[in-house]
Amino acid sequence: MSAEPSHRRFNPLRNEWVLVSPERSARPWQGQVDAPEPQDAPPYDPACYLCPGNTRSHGVRNPAYTSTFAFDNDYPALTLDTSQLSSLNSQESLLIAQPERGLCRVMCFSPRHDLTLARMETADIRRVVDVWAQECAAAAARPWVRYTLPFENRGAMAGASNPHPHGQLWATENVPNEPAREHESFARYRARHGGCLLCDYASREERLRERIVAENDGFVALVPFWATWPFETLVFSRGHAGSLDALNDRERDALADILKRLTARYDNLFEAPFPYSMGFHQAPVNSGGDAVEIWHLHAHVYPPLLRSATIRKFMVGFELLGSPQRDFTAEEAAARLRAVSDVRDSARTGAGASR
Repeated sequence: MSAEPSHRRFNPLRNEWVLVSPERSARPWQGQVDAPEPQDAPPYDPACYLCPGNTRSHGVRNPAYTSTFAFDNDYPALTLDTSQLSSLNSQESLLIAQPERGLCRVMCFSPRHDLTLARMETADIRRVVDVWAQECAAAAARPWVRYTLPFENRGAMAGASNPHPHGQLWATENVPNEPAREHESFARYRARHGGCLLCDYASREERLRERIVAENDGFVALVPFWATWPFETLVFSRGHAGSLDALNDRERDALADILKRLTARYDNLFEAPFPYSMGFHQAPVNSGGDAVEIWHLHAHVYPPLLRSATIRKFMVGFELLGSPQRDFTAEEAAARLRAVSDVRDSARTGAGASR
């Protein structure tokens, strides 16, 4: 029997409950087992459309970039021109549609095809942080933009279409669902308690020290009490900053450091490159009011792995139709991540992982 019974935990950011079922982690697994990610990527791949000097599918040639490189997405999910979508502007009862203007950017983190954040030098990750901040600020300079969301899908299992180290930035005319829900939570908490939800949460985690995975003077990475994905983490600033471009030099250095150490722990956990989807939630822009004051900058990191580098967590059944559910506690996940080094062990992580 598990020492902790099944129970549910409240997620104050999403205003929903998460079911925790510690005994399910012991169930036999005869489900899908994925192939481990290849480990022999070259520093330069002539077939990669993101490598320096290569030609992308639209015929545009990348410059011979030597650091970070950002460009408009060749296959954007959103466009600046919505004139042809006016027919979608429907408010008819249950059939509501509206045009959505947006900007989609791609950001190559490094010219090296074989790197990841865990493998990059901290100084190089700092340049990535600067580019995130610059791209967000440039997008926010457009008066119609209401939200900027930089994110990274790392690894094929997390949906990355290319293994070259890169992320994206989408800027939207409306605040997307998840940040909009968090905005309501921040505002509601401030109205009821007079403070910041994440500042107060951080003080409790600092006191308990049960779920912290990595920390420095500027940032904390932890498995949140209400985590849904098995090894989900929340990365947030110690100071009450509302956006990436509000971070000072010291805080940007700290963010680069925490990202390198966290992703190294991920890779070391199953001795293989760890897939994840990571995105930064920050204050809405060009919105007026107290949006910047109530917001606390944070990043969600959602890795799909469950038991090993080849067995993933599926959000199906009750998780999809009822409530989110996890197979072991946030405290166990944090302990397992703390137990491995925050320096990437390239000799071990190239070996793959067993079930």
